[in-house]
Amino acid sequence: MNLIETALPGVLIIEPRVFGDARGFFLESWNQASFAAAGLTMDFVQDNHSRSARGVLRGLHYQLENPQGKLVRVTQGAVFDVAVDIRRSSPHFGQWVGVELSAENHRMLWIPPGFAHGFVVLSETADFLYKCTTLYHPPSDRSLRWNDPTIAIAWPDVGVAPQLSGKDEAAPLLADAEIFA
Repeated sequence: MNLIETALPGVLIIEPRVFGDARGFFLESWNQASFAAAGLTMDFVQDNHSRSARGVLRGLHYQLENPQGKLVRVTQGAVFDVAVDIRRSSPHFGQWVGVELSAENHRMLWIPPGFAHGFVVLSETADFLYKCTTLYHPPSDRSLRWNDPTIAIAWPDVGVAPQLSGKDEAAPLLADAEIFA
């Protein structure tokens, strides 16, 4: 696999080895030994799968008391995926990185604990898979406003207005949110 560092230390784009022929393709999306050999030691305890339509924007989400590391990928369609450093003590606090993840490019994104995460669907639909390092814990669940001008994420124009959950519409700005020290 190929690891690509991003502008935010710890957030990595992962390109797995893809073996393809006329029948289709094969790839390993997770292999504990291969990831450990690359310096990535994480234990996953929960897998999530979401399907969303074009323009659905999920995020920016994080868990405060039980922070999750997430290895994310798309198995159908395409998304613009974003990680935001919300560790107040970090020199990269409030900065973001974004990458297109798609069924075609097979890329994955590793988002360590301490980052908010979100994505917008670029294709008609997208199936999005998350491997998480801690269990979902509703009392720890937090959100940041997707369009916070302080963070200034350059979300791509997908041709429709973002479709948000009620929770995401009401999310606080970074300046008002409970975040990591």
